[in-house]
Amino acid sequence: MTKRITGVLAALALAAALPAAALPAAALPAAALPATPAAAAAWTLRWSPNPANDTVAEAFEGIEDDRSDSHPGVTHIYVSGDAYRFDMHTRDRDGDDRQRNEVKGMRTGGSSYLKILENETWRIGYQMYIPASLDATSGFSHIAQMKVPGSGAPLYTMSLPVSGGTQKINVRYWDESEQTHEVGSTNLEPIQGKWVDTTFEFKASDSGYLRWTLKDGSTTLVDKRLDNTDLWRGDDEYLRPKWGIYRSINSSGLQNTYLLVRNLKAYQLTGASE
Repeated sequence: MTKRITGVLAALALAAALPAAALPAAALPAAALPATPAAAAAWTLRWSPNPANDTVAEAFEGIEDDRSDSHPGVTHIYVSGDAYRFDMHTRDRDGDDRQRNEVKGMRTGGSSYLKILENETWRIGYQMYIPASLDATSGFSHIAQMKVPGSGAPLYTMSLPVSGGTQKINVRYWDESEQTHEVGSTNLEPIQGKWVDTTFEFKASDSGYLRWTLKDGSTTLVDKRLDNTDLWRGDDEYLRPKWGIYRSINSSGLQNTYLLVRNLKAYQLTGASE
């Protein structure tokens, strides 16, 4: 018995003398065990419609094609080659003073679509083709928006304004009082008639951020981030993006025109928090 007690005491003394790293996990108290590493944050692809397989109705949550029936018998939003095409004619109307042919939301199945919820971080990228006939205007002219279901101001817009006599493409953030703040801007004419890449990265939060990039091939034209943006409206159910042409008719020189978008992809940041 004396030898057994002596052996146990010796083992305990040895364990106490060893560094924690040398002991098996079962011998360590809970406080001494290493913490389980948190999962690394990662961008998870959530949506990537393919015009070869997905019609407009299959790719988007909703379609706003000539809601006023101002151009009956004509489809303005459709698949064209490897892209989704939005046509706009000078006769098209969505109310007395504006035109709208847009899609909204990201459909993932027959009755399923993605909802961008509070405090989620997303990155939505795609390629767009702006022809020379899609001019900047003195009135509003949006070619992408982020909105909530129903009426009300957007949270951000990609627009084609005229500034100082020069045609521009810009992104603006809209706060809750509907005041706008420019995120970034560049000249429009150099990118007309070619495919360019654009990305919106944002956090849907009362104190979020919005980053916009625009690239012409390997050349980065815009890479701007605006912090402390209120990209959540307190009682919202969810956010959803929009694409297409939505513009005022109160500008001179409007033409029949179109917009093409392709390679649409939406990623959600998952895993560890930022």
